[in-house]
Order: sequence, then C-alpha cells, then structure tokens
Amino acid sequence: ISGPVFGKAVVSTQSTGVLYDDELFSMLDDQTMEMFLRQPWKYNRTPLPAKLPPARVAQDVTSLPMLGYMEQTVAKAIIAAMTSCSDFKPKYPYVNAHKSALLYVGYHLKAHNPKATEYSREKYRKKLEKFKEHCELIKYLGDNMNRRYRPEPERPIDFNYKMDEFLALKSYPLPIH
Repeated sequence: ISGPVFGKAVVSTQSTGVLYDDELFSMLDDQTMEMFLRQPWKYNRTPLPAKLPPARVAQDVTSLPMLGYMEQTVAKAIIAAMTSCSDFKPKYPYVNAHKSALLYVGYHLKAHNPKATEYSREKYRKKLEKFKEHCELIKYLGDNMNRRYRPEPERPIDFNYKMDEFLALKSYPLPIH
C-alpha cells in the first residue's frame, strides 16, 4: 500500500517489506519504505482498499491477434517512419509518389532499426540521406529554371552539376538495396 500520501494501492514488483508492530508492510520501492520508516504509526492503521489492482500477467506477443501483435512490436517504428515521410514528402526523380514514399519508409526503417548493427544502420542512414538529396533535386531545379534560356554565367554555380545528376538518374535503376 502506498499509504495516505498517495491514496491508492499499488502492486509492487520488488520484495521490499518492513515488520512493524507484528505486522508485515510491503513497500513499492525504497523511497516509500523510507517514508514509512520515518512515521510508521501514520500507516499502521490505514485501512486496506476493498479492491486491489489486478495482478500483471506477462503475455507472449505471438499469441496476440495480428493487430495487437503489430501494436506491441512495430507500431512505434512505423509511425516514426511515416511521420518523417509525411514531413519530407519525398518525390524521387522518374518514380511516382507512391513508390517514392515506400522507398523512403523502407530506408527510414532500416536506418533506425535498433536490432541492426551500427554498421548497417549507418549504411542505411547514408542511403536515406542520398535518397533525400535526389528527391530535393526536383524542387531545386524547378526553383532555378524558367521558360527562357539562361546562359551559363547567369545560372547558380551548382545548377549544371545538379541537372546532370538529375538526368543521370533516369538511366539508373531504383536504389532498393
């Protein structure tokens, strides 16, 4: 029992107990034990609640239905990847938006997989960054091109490089691996 200070019963995961006035008092943790030991008479006559909280039962996630299994195992990672995707709104050159978003989510999941090795995560972080750079080419070129031809001295310094990179992506296969 956590006592009148907290006003509720809590099931303890530790085996911290105190014997006072021939009664055994089980404590939530060391902090509540210290509070009890300072003024044990305060808690000695505290009435127990009529209903105790249910005991926690460990459940194997593989026995859960599919939706419950997904919520318990991968939901946070997928939500983080999809949130990042919706913030960035990827559009890879020469690929539709649907495939671009799927590639982005896949790279994000690989780059932030806590069970993968550091080497693997770093490899996919770099791939994700390169993917983002390629996606940003469309916006950059769209912002710096107009209907009239501009001679090379009037173009931004890296315009030709980015245009060549953009055109080269047409002949490369999609970066799936």
